[in-house]
Amino acid sequence: MIRLFVGLGNPGTEYEDTRHNAGFWYIDHLARRLNVNLAMDRAYHGFVGRANLPGGPVWLLQPQTYMNLSGKSVASLARFFKIAPENILVAHDELDMLPGQVKLKQGGGHAGHNGLRDTHAQLGSPNYWRLRLGIGHPGVKSEVAAYVLRKPPLSERELIEQSIDKALSATKALLSGDMAKATAAIHAGAQRPKPPRPAATPPQEPPAPKV
Repeated sequence: MIRLFVGLGNPGTEYEDTRHNAGFWYIDHLARRLNVNLAMDRAYHGFVGRANLPGGPVWLLQPQTYMNLSGKSVASLARFFKIAPENILVAHDELDMLPGQVKLKQGGGHAGHNGLRDTHAQLGSPNYWRLRLGIGHPGVKSEVAAYVLRKPPLSERELIEQSIDKALSATKALLSGDMAKATAAIHAGAQRPKPPRPAATPPQEPPAPKV
């Protein structure tokens, strides 16, 4: 079962609505669903909430270390409560997926995401679960840093919120440890937008008659 739910983001009001904080948005929604209050806990360098459920206690965490040092917060809580990487879920923004797309996976690399990079390093393992919330890509690598720290337009924010709602539908399965069921629920339905239709070919003029 998942015993620690983490959402990655940056602290401060100037960042709260930016794409890089999609992981925080997920934890905010999950906290409301589980009726959990988040409060700053300096021992774990983040906002922490605890839900006492029939299967045992579950923690929610929003690191307040800034993205690049997310692992410091995650690892300090996980070590104190002896939570293995396999029982941790980290929700984060995903450049390689469009807004509205959401996927669940365990392990793998960090794909250049600094929050995942530090979490991997601090836990000493890549075997935690990742909830990947699509935010889209600016199309040019050099623009990524500015792109993730900007607010998405309302149309994209609504799509991201829809993907979070879809992820929340798997909460019961995540808490029970039925990861196959959770994955199926999150991945159900269309995850890829339909490709654009090719432009219609203009009608050809008939060849001029030979004279």
